[in-house]
Amino acid sequence: MAHVNDPATIRTLLTDRGARWAVVGLSPNPRRAAVGVSKFLRDELGMEIIPVNLGGQEVHGEPGYRKLADVPGQIDVVDCFVNSQKVGAVVDQAIDVGAKAVWLQLGVIDEAAAQRAAEAGLDVVMDTCPVIEVRNDASLRG
Repeated sequence: MAHVNDPATIRTLLTDRGARWAVVGLSPNPRRAAVGVSKFLRDELGMEIIPVNLGGQEVHGEPGYRKLADVPGQIDVVDCFVNSQKVGAVVDQAIDVGAKAVWLQLGVIDEAAAQRAAEAGLDVVMDTCPVIEVRNDASLRG
C-alpha cells in the first residue's frame, strides 16, 4: 500500500518551532538542495538543525555529526537528503535513536522504510519538501 502524506502531520512538523531536525546528507556543498532547505528550516521556521554527513562537517555554523547515533539529545525529525536506495538504512537509524518523525525529501521514496517507521510510531512524510509545503500553505510560515 502506498504511503499518503497526512496534511495534519506536515502542519504539525512545520509549526513545531524549535524542534530539532537532523538533516542527513547536509554537507557544506552549496550546490546541494539540503543547504538551502536546512537554512530555510532554521531561519524561516525556527527549527534547530543538526547536519549529519559522512565527514561530520559543520554547516551554517552548526556542528556536524557522522551518524544519527552520534547526535546528543532528542531528535524530533530526521530529514533525509539521501537517495531512495540508501534511505531505508537512515530510517532504521532514526527508529533506533528514538526520533519522533522522518521526512523523506522530494524524490526520496521507500515504501517499506516508511511502513517500518510508521509501525515504530514515527510520523512519516515522504516525497515532498518543507519549502514546497510552506509555499503551498502560507499559514505555515513563521
